[in-house]
Amino acid sequence: MAVGESRFPAMPAIEGLRLGTAMAGIKKPDRRDLVVIEVPEGARVAGTFTRNAFCAAPVTVARDYLAACTARDAAPRFLVINTGNANAGTGETGLRDARDTCAELARLAGVEADTVLPFSTGVIGEPLPMERLLGGLPAAVESLDDDADAWQKAGEGILTTDTRPKGASVTLEMGDATVTINGIAKGSGMIQPNMATMLAFVATDAAIEQPLLDSLLRETVDRSFNCITVDGDTSTNDACMLIATGRGARVADEEAVAVFRNALQRVMTELAQAIIRDGEGATKFVTLQVNEAASREEALAVAFTVAHSPLVKTALYASDANWGRILAAVGRAPVADFDVETVVIDLGDVRLVESGGRAPGYTEAAGSTVMAREEIPIRIALGRGAESATVWTSDLSHDYVSINADYRS
Repeated sequence: MAVGESRFPAMPAIEGLRLGTAMAGIKKPDRRDLVVIEVPEGARVAGTFTRNAFCAAPVTVARDYLAACTARDAAPRFLVINTGNANAGTGETGLRDARDTCAELARLAGVEADTVLPFSTGVIGEPLPMERLLGGLPAAVESLDDDADAWQKAGEGILTTDTRPKGASVTLEMGDATVTINGIAKGSGMIQPNMATMLAFVATDAAIEQPLLDSLLRETVDRSFNCITVDGDTSTNDACMLIATGRGARVADEEAVAVFRNALQRVMTELAQAIIRDGEGATKFVTLQVNEAASREEALAVAFTVAHSPLVKTALYASDANWGRILAAVGRAPVADFDVETVVIDLGDVRLVESGGRAPGYTEAAGSTVMAREEIPIRIALGRGAESATVWTSDLSHDYVSINADYRS
């Protein structure tokens, strides 16, 4: 189940970057579950990772290897992603398996082991089936390509409970050059990123120096992947990688950076929203916009309080215009010196709350009409300042419970 139609875009090639997939049978037979991404020499790579204290073994290894590459002014040469098994909660064995995966791919490709970054997603607490995983690497390497089909297969190869692949692509003109930004992501449940999303891989042919690339990734992740939630759970395996191959236009001056940042934000936001549209059991796509806050942090606190409320989420699923649940969630948000008299809440174009209570013109019929839609905007004005924030979430359905009750079976 997912909200709205989604068509994977036909992604143009990014010179020097190739993707390959294999069916390794890590959890299920006859499905792509192993992805390899080749990064050209001279590229730059930035990454953000989960802040979950029980971060998965591949997160630890990828973070360490990325830091080692950056310290010697180099970049990783390969990313390797497996689905079906998170390699999380696996202790020293998991770390060894992640490093062995990198070493084997490095041997096949003729690169150094610490230039290969590992990523995993799937069930927590189970050892990796290393024989099957390593056995699938040659086929993944053999299939490396840069065309649109390779991008789509890679998008399919990183999925777990997702119902469809998620991709976004933007091409923009910068002076007399064309710059491309492509991205794929996966995520459906265990989504409240505390850095990014479960897994996202974005690449561009632009030439961007490392400090700027790191900054651009942090900025755009903060206003995309860090603004989505399905269930309030931060994964052990979250990672978002940004690759700049350096084969295209240079992004350095203030104007070029602004243009590129806007395009990158578009890709990141489209991928983040695609995760919510494909949230486990989702039937509604909900935009929570909080305005007139004293700070962006305050606006986010209010938005996430509403987005995480089981009562609000179940009302959304039922198309029940129980606006009191939204009011109650706003009222318990961690906001100091809250003045309810200044709060205004709108459901689509219907005013729900003003002056501390139900808006005089509100009718149940009008509220129910908006709640029946697949896409629902909720706007909350706090009357406390000029800052704002937007968060995207889904409803909470019977299917969410069923999917997670049966996840390991």
